[in-house]
Amino acid sequence: MASQGLLHAMPGLWIALAISFFWMGLVSAISFMEAWLKFRAPGVTRAIGLSIGKRVFTALNKLEWICLLILAVGIILLPDKLALINAICFALSALILLVQTIFWLPTLKKQADILIEGKAYTGKSVHVPYVIAEIIKVLALFVGALLLGFQHFS
Repeated sequence: MASQGLLHAMPGLWIALAISFFWMGLVSAISFMEAWLKFRAPGVTRAIGLSIGKRVFTALNKLEWICLLILAVGIILLPDKLALINAICFALSALILLVQTIFWLPTLKKQADILIEGKAYTGKSVHVPYVIAEIIKVLALFVGALLLGFQHFS
């Protein structure tokens, strides 16, 4: 019964924690596992893998914006103000998502289209910065959620 009261008393906390961990899992599964595994599957050519990747990362990006919106709702519903470190972690995740959406994903899609056509890509690749940003985003979400939990459960 006590845990049921806790759930009703702090819905914002549960929303923020659940969506943070869901978002981390989503990004981790796609960016750190699916993205490179598909190229190791028999019969998957570079063109097919890149075509699948374009679709998957476009869908992932849309889902991440939904996660960010739900996280914002959870934060708004928190009974206390968000600690500065939590705010920094969650804001960093949002900023990375914004940069990925506006700058890096369009560039990666163009690069993939060129490579799918069998041409050589001569521009500057943003693949490595994108992957580094994904790692930072997942770590920021993890630290933000972990500290948020400690703040309310200790």
